[in-house]
Amino acid sequence: MTTRFDLGDPAFDVTSSVVHEARERDWYVETTWGWAVLRHAEASLLLRDRRFRQGNARWPAQNGIHSGLFSDWWQETLLSLEGDDHARIRRLMVPAFRKKAVSDLVPAFRSIAAELIASFAPTGRVEFVHEFAEPYASRIICLLLGLPQDHWPQVARWADDLGASFSIDVGRQAPRIEAALAGLSAYVDEVVADRRAHPRDDLVTTLVSAESLTDRELSVALVFLAFAGMETTRNQLGLALQTLLAHPDQWALLAERPELGASAVEEVMRVNPTVTWVTREAVEDVVFEGLAIPRGGIVQVLSHSAGTDPRSTPDPSFDITASRPPHLGFGAGIHHCLGHFVARTDMAVALPALARAMPHATPDGPGTWLPVSGNTGALSFPLRFTPTPTAPL
Repeated sequence: MTTRFDLGDPAFDVTSSVVHEARERDWYVETTWGWAVLRHAEASLLLRDRRFRQGNARWPAQNGIHSGLFSDWWQETLLSLEGDDHARIRRLMVPAFRKKAVSDLVPAFRSIAAELIASFAPTGRVEFVHEFAEPYASRIICLLLGLPQDHWPQVARWADDLGASFSIDVGRQAPRIEAALAGLSAYVDEVVADRRAHPRDDLVTTLVSAESLTDRELSVALVFLAFAGMETTRNQLGLALQTLLAHPDQWALLAERPELGASAVEEVMRVNPTVTWVTREAVEDVVFEGLAIPRGGIVQVLSHSAGTDPRSTPDPSFDITASRPPHLGFGAGIHHCLGHFVARTDMAVALPALARAMPHATPDGPGTWLPVSGNTGALSFPLRFTPTPTAPL
């Protein structure tokens, strides 16, 4: 019997045994949106194959959105651009995201995490998404862009609504997305105007000073950075807690050895990534590992399936001390996530601090979760734990 995955079905779980069984039969499977790559070796090769471009440009049209504010903006983001325009804009933004620049922000990341944790550590209970993951991710975006920290709730609301861009029911979410896009774009444009008049030592001023960026390119880039950076980090933090709390020994180990924070991030993203697939589109007729893919053919690389492939990871069990092949949660090739150092670093700071402040943590109810397809994560995630008197520094 031929297997065909319906990636648009909210009930379909891309981390399920059905996917693992298909992976044992072959390296790919047909889906409602092209093909899906299931094995690590083929996934790594395809993401770096220059016969494929980033496949997100057609995402709105695939979901019935052929015109309008969202569709136009989506075509101009780094996710959709290719060639010289993509290379130019990415090159201008890269310096702000280099490891040294991000490492300098670690004390601020620690301060934000400690402040948030202090508000709930003595109580023994927390609704993790709204009391930590969302404000933490949003305040870090405000820090990067040089925005007032107390603006985070509004930035978070816009980013949350724009996050529906990555949902499998994006077609029904267009009005919500466009309202958020209009609001965040207007806010960003005000910030850009302010930096032109009053330069500061921040990312916006750096980009404003780049003469080869038009005002429109600058607005699109900053809006995308604000929403994508907040939404993916918030979601990944929730998924990290879900995974770590399912392995209490690993949670306790992280509290004892905070230096494992960085490896914990990598291991969580290997087995429970928020970006459950990475999309590519063939720019010519391609024969890839024996599969004929016509020009315009769409291929989805399933991140969890590749990360847990026993061919690359013979023991795929969750272990924050293990050395693994690189996961694909940030993509690969020329479209490798620009903000990966920020995400890796802020989560590596947060997870050990949370583990120390929340001993014996466990879910306090099922929470509310997005479908395990597209971009996934928690909408709410209540936890209980042994209270601690003060937050860790």
